[in-house]
Amino acid sequence: MALRQIREEGEEILRKRSREVAIDEITGEKIQQLIDDMIETMHHYNGVGLAAVQVGILKQIIVIDVEDEKGPYVLINPKILKTKGEKECEEGCLSFPNKFGKVIRPTEVVVEFYDRNAKKVKLKGKDLLAQAICHESDHLNGILFVDLALPGTIEYISPENNS
Repeated sequence: MALRQIREEGEEILRKRSREVAIDEITGEKIQQLIDDMIETMHHYNGVGLAAVQVGILKQIIVIDVEDEKGPYVLINPKILKTKGEKECEEGCLSFPNKFGKVIRPTEVVVEFYDRNAKKVKLKGKDLLAQAICHESDHLNGILFVDLALPGTIEYISPENNS
């Protein structure tokens, strides 16, 4: 496993749409290594989720760890099928270090995807998991949380205040 470089605000790749991963490619060594590296990178930077585009790979792969008994989740070619409710959430992003804002997100989502074994899975996510699924899925379409932030809610918190 290896840490990957996270692409940050202003890098053009973050605005690009990611491509689907071919089913027969999922269990291949390259994709499996990418998944392992993404999980390691997400944990190293204390993230809740990470999309492949954030490490410079335009593939529809996201990893999420909300520190429940089932994580980390690996979602390949995710499609959100249903959403329910909505709430205002505080969000940040590994591609926008120390920047936070308020975003409206569903309280529940149903998402269909392939897991790392190329098995089709349906998952119902609530609260933080639903928020992370939406945030990371947006990345796959070149949409960033700053695009969705409620006006006037973006704040920069300098790192020395985080001690």
